[in-house]
Amino acid sequence: MSFLPPLLLIFILYILVVRLLGKSALAQLTPHDFAALFFLAYVAFQPIQIDTYWQSIIGIIGIALIHYLISILMLKNGIKHWIIGQPTVLVRHGNILPDNLKKSRFSLVELLSVLRTAGHPQVGTIEYAFLEPNGEVSVIPKREFAPLTPNDIGIQPPYEGIPLSVIVEGVIQYRNLRLIDKNEEWLLEQLHEKGFPNTNHIFFAYCIDQDHSLEVIEYPS
Repeated sequence: MSFLPPLLLIFILYILVVRLLGKSALAQLTPHDFAALFFLAYVAFQPIQIDTYWQSIIGIIGIALIHYLISILMLKNGIKHWIIGQPTVLVRHGNILPDNLKKSRFSLVELLSVLRTAGHPQVGTIEYAFLEPNGEVSVIPKREFAPLTPNDIGIQPPYEGIPLSVIVEGVIQYRNLRLIDKNEEWLLEQLHEKGFPNTNHIFFAYCIDQDHSLEVIEYPS
């Protein structure tokens, strides 16, 4: 048990150091970011000696309890700010904010790359871009550049239903059958009508929840 307090202390310290590395380290995970995270983990836990199964079990339980405690603390707004941070505005009204880039240690090259990946090669078309606490970049385009939706042109598209897997690699998915108020007998009857005596040769089959139409894909020959 003497190894447990140092293990938990190092675990918490490791989380704090990763937090100090900044959100950019989690965003792009460039080679130097990956190397830093890898070697931090290696150096941090190298002194911990775990020789028995019981020590491993105790260590796993201890880390799980610390993780659970941190998750509970993150529900409190005053503490969540210090644990995971807050979103940082990188682009506002089509203008890049250099000071926020610098504070976040997020380079302009990385930002432009992320924006292009998100389908926004021109910064001027962006209303806001946020660097989220988990390292992701959220992009909100200006209204005139946002994708057109059916609601924008007054169209109400018909509901097409949701496909539910009823057979996966020959195995019947009973839970999904219950979602559409059907049973195995109904499924086998539908398969028989399509020329399948059983499920042995069916790779995948799904049913639309609205009209209960069945689509079947056989194993490749």
